[in-house]
Amino acid sequence: QVQLVESGGGLAQAGGSLTLSCEASGRTRSSFYMGWFRQSPGHNREFVAVVSWRDDRTIYADFVKGRFTISKDNAKNTVHLQMNSLKPEDTAVYYCAARFGTGDTYAQLAYHYWGQGTQVTVSE
Repeated sequence: QVQLVESGGGLAQAGGSLTLSCEASGRTRSSFYMGWFRQSPGHNREFVAVVSWRDDRTIYADFVKGRFTISKDNAKNTVHLQMNSLKPEDTAVYYCAARFGTGDTYAQLAYHYWGQGTQVTVSE
């Protein structure tokens, strides 16, 4: 069993930066993937970014490429999401998510574990 605990988030102005962190407790292994989804009011939850424990490979949603960076700290079982050049449309609840093995990177159903969510609000 894996539990995910998020931290970070909050309020930022457009063009500003925020960092989210997510710590996984429990056993991880090389087939582990950890990343982020987000959900804003009236919208479906959408994929943001993911990183592979095996080879550090990262995948990003097109709308965050060049602005967000996902990184991991194996020793601490922690993933960070550095969010730069924030836009008001980045306002959402951000959820940490994790899965073992292969699956559809972009699909919620592929992820077995979820954090409680953390609010990110970007003002004009």
